[in-house]
Amino acid sequence: MDALLVSTGVVAVAEIGDKTQLLALILAARFRRPWPIVLGIFCATVLNHALAGWLGQLVAGMLNPDLLRWIIGIGFLAIAAWALIPDEMDDDEAPIKPYGAFVATLVAFFIAEMGDKTQVATVALAIKYQPLWQVVLGTTIGMMIANVPAVWLGKWIASHLHHLRLVRFVAAAVFALLGLLAIFNVGQLT
Repeated sequence: MDALLVSTGVVAVAEIGDKTQLLALILAARFRRPWPIVLGIFCATVLNHALAGWLGQLVAGMLNPDLLRWIIGIGFLAIAAWALIPDEMDDDEAPIKPYGAFVATLVAFFIAEMGDKTQVATVALAIKYQPLWQVVLGTTIGMMIANVPAVWLGKWIASHLHHLRLVRFVAAAVFALLGLLAIFNVGQLT
């Protein structure tokens, strides 16, 4: 039970103010579909943290931190470009399919968690605590505690906006900035 509780607490605290909270807010404002976004966060986190816990020990010494930094940076730049692409009909003219919000969240969160402090924490927790499933469950619960409120806040913000173009451009700018910061190793992005 210690593995579950410690993992939950560590990740919930580590996630406060993290880039994935901003990502949750932006996705919710963009798609206005909280449940597919929450499900996407959950699935991406389970997959990412299970891989981190299981493979973390094996891969930790094999990847050059500079290579990881470039992968993360290019991933954010790709998300920025993707954010600039309007939906078939922008704004409120056509509803976005729920699976679109789910897939976008799944991919974006999985990439955003690569090399993130919560993924590194998951590796460390998996080394220290057993069983692995409690570590993965705990880190996933911690992510949900921190990010689900951001999804609901983003939905509220979106309901007060008349045009999603602004959200699209702000999201693209934020992800482009995160990508450049990661590539040029500025701050604690990885």
